[in-house]
Parts: sequence; C-alpha cells; structure tokens
Amino acid sequence: MSRLRLPGSRDRPLTAAGAPLASLAAAVSAVALLAVIDPTDPRFHVTCPFLAITGHYCPGCGSVRAMDALLLGDVGAAAGFNPLAVAALPVVAVLWVAWFRRRMTGASRRVVAPGWLLWALGGVVLLFWLLRNLPIGAALAP
Repeated sequence: MSRLRLPGSRDRPLTAAGAPLASLAAAVSAVALLAVIDPTDPRFHVTCPFLAITGHYCPGCGSVRAMDALLLGDVGAAAGFNPLAVAALPVVAVLWVAWFRRRMTGASRRVVAPGWLLWALGGVVLLFWLLRNLPIGAALAP
C-alpha cells in the first residue's frame, strides 16, 4: 500500500507534515468562522477572562476583532484593535513556512533562536501589556 506524498517532497510521506498541516487547518477553520460571524456582535462576543477578572487588557485583547478587520481589508482598524497581533502575523507566517519545509525535507533546524531574542520578545509582550493599560499607552488599548 503506497502512502500519500506531496509533489516535490523528495519522496517524504505526507505524515511528516502532519503537525504543520493540522495547525494550518485550525487557522483556516478560525478564519472561516470569522468570515461567518461578527465578533463585535454581543451574541458571539466572548469576554477575555483576564479582562473580566482584573479590568485590565491582556496582550491578546482585541486580537479576534483585529483578525476580523484584516479579513475585511481594514489594516488600520486591525492595528487599532491589537497592533502587536497584526505585527506578529508576518513573522508567524514565515515561521510556519520554515517549519513546513523542514518537516517535508527532513532538514534539521539550522538556526536556533538565541536566548536573548526569546527574552527580548517576552519583554516586548510585557511592555505592550503594561503600556496598553496605562494612560500614556491608551492608543494601544482595543
């Protein structure tokens, strides 16, 4: 019995790409759901648990509305809801493509993120989280 293979995959089975394809399917499903519902409609609006408990925005607050605005082609509104999520999308896309290619070719990870970069990314998220809850960063709030 032959296994399903992707074109140009250097004879690697499709199962090698299972995790990247599953994550892509989840993302496409979420986008399809956003295409059907309006996240600003009170019937579908889910309050952020962190916001409900503390009264403060988390780094992810506004992300769903930002993705909905991007689907409608309104980049400005999307950035208004969550600029960090909008800025992260191209990075996530590049990382997903690299992950998929690695899985399909069997290549090992060539570049491992240095520790300082991971700490810097965490610092950016924490700074964004803090600023969007202070009067000086009110423009960052959704």
